[in-house]
Amino acid sequence: MSERWRFQIKTGIFWGLFMIGFSTWSLFGSTPLANQFADNSYYFRAVGYIIFGIFVLGYSSWTAKKRREGK
Repeated sequence: MSERWRFQIKTGIFWGLFMIGFSTWSLFGSTPLANQFADNSYYFRAVGYIIFGIFVLGYSSWTAKKRREGK
């Protein structure tokens, strides 16, 4: 696996897990934790955050990193 993909996956998974935790915490006041885990939309959001993190955030972070290293 190339260095770019390793970087994108690490960055994307970290961001996705952070966003899952943050969204779970922010909804905790209105929806109990057990109900959040039982709802399918929770898992849909989790997969969406991770995919977005890997492909969009990871790629933009990689290009910014390469631009910084090039200067």
